[in-house]
Amino acid sequence: MLLQDLVLKTASRTPDQTALIERDDRISYAQLAAQVREFADFLLESGLQPGERVGVYLNKQIASVVSFFGTALAGCVIVPINSRLKTVQVAHILNDCGVRVLVSSSALVDGLGTTWHAGPELAAVISIDGPPANPASQLNWFDWGSLPAATASEVQPHIVDADIAAIFYTSGSTGLPKGVVLSHRNIVAGAHSVAEYLENGAEDIVLAVLPLSFDAGFSQLTTMFSTGGTVVLMDYLLPQDVIRAVAEYAVTGLAGVPTLWNQLAGLEWPAEAAASLRYYTNTGGSMPGATLAALREKLPKASPYLMYGLTEAFRSTYLPPAEIDRRPTSIGIPIPNADIAVVRHDGTLCEPNEHGELVHRGALVAQGYWNNAEATAERFKPWPFSAAERQVPELAVWSGDTVYRDADGFLYFVARFDEMIKSSGFRISPTEVEACVHQSSHVEQCAAFGVPHEDLGQAVVVVYLPNADGDGRSEDILALCRRDLPGYMVPRQVIAAAAMPTTSSGKIDRRALRDAYASLFVAEAAPC
Repeated sequence: MLLQDLVLKTASRTPDQTALIERDDRISYAQLAAQVREFADFLLESGLQPGERVGVYLNKQIASVVSFFGTALAGCVIVPINSRLKTVQVAHILNDCGVRVLVSSSALVDGLGTTWHAGPELAAVISIDGPPANPASQLNWFDWGSLPAATASEVQPHIVDADIAAIFYTSGSTGLPKGVVLSHRNIVAGAHSVAEYLENGAEDIVLAVLPLSFDAGFSQLTTMFSTGGTVVLMDYLLPQDVIRAVAEYAVTGLAGVPTLWNQLAGLEWPAEAAASLRYYTNTGGSMPGATLAALREKLPKASPYLMYGLTEAFRSTYLPPAEIDRRPTSIGIPIPNADIAVVRHDGTLCEPNEHGELVHRGALVAQGYWNNAEATAERFKPWPFSAAERQVPELAVWSGDTVYRDADGFLYFVARFDEMIKSSGFRISPTEVEACVHQSSHVEQCAAFGVPHEDLGQAVVVVYLPNADGDGRSEDILALCRRDLPGYMVPRQVIAAAAMPTTSSGKIDRRALRDAYASLFVAEAAPC
């Protein structure tokens, strides 16, 4: 099965079933399939070749979903781009993977300024609401509402499930985001696996509040489409809006990150919302125990699923709801069709309760990083426990996370090997934040790192050494970050230091900084 088949095959089985809801708009699977075919026809008639990249830089809406699955049907590669990203990040993604066609809106494109389209490969932009105020003259502009109707015959280039379906950009601990290459098989296997342990069916209605540029957000689409369920698309402003939507649409499933759950746990849930919700899931960091307890009290009929995953393998583990009281800190057991090992530095298997690196094998393991052989070789390595007679080594993804497994086979997260900051469910590269700070004329050295924060998981903090003029101007640096970085990357505090701690090799000692400021937000995050 290919990615687009999740829509097309369901449309053939249950054409009148509601596939998507966006505010007051509802479209059936038959209508969605027709729009997907129209978009695929347009791409093919425009001359795009199988394997070429189509970027989707939009807020969450029906046009986004049509673009994703129409791109797949045309044999091209989906590149979801978070609508909260700004010019530097968007331009990097477009240029890094050579996006040929971009689907966006006039407001988002206007917000990028004049330098985002400098890459040589971008040829056309499809705007869902007409051209922007200052369209780039070297690009072809198309109006979403004027795309040609589908032809009588279904055109589907010859592709197989090992071909690339999407590139999801994820931040690493160094440099700009890397593109994780996912095949049709990766995504479809992930949809079936999640649907299995969540026991999803056609009667489910999922409220999609996570960005569709996240693998977990995109999974809300694929999981529901694999079972014939319904997805409600929502970009919320306030957490109360989420609860109202659960009640209004009789939502049965809700996925969130710890920041959202912390907010929702403190609000009142009307009886109709609590009655309809069958399950809720957490990803992007551990859910605080107090938050989980409050949710379980307010949503007694809903089952909580706590999950662990990484973009390079989509989802690795989940904790069955029946185990929460016995193992509240566990990240659970492998999801269906995944194998997880805890491995020592020498490649041997750890004993129970011994710390080691989490290594994931199976159908969900990505194909590597786009155009980055060095990073791919570091993270994607042979599975160390393959049978001796296996002729071709099986690649696994080495997570970089320290875990241990108890005697019953349940896994527990310990720490990350790298220096990644995880805040509000976002993976943030400290180097990317530092690059922004270094634009200031007042900074000689700086380091970005994460410190514990009850609501955010981690808060971004920047410590910097002022240059020779001695004029720190922390507020100016913070204003620079607010201008050039998406909101979730903006530091909570920017702190001037008299000196920067260094390691024996002369590098900035990030661990020392994290330790020094570990209690910075303890009082702020303490409950009233």
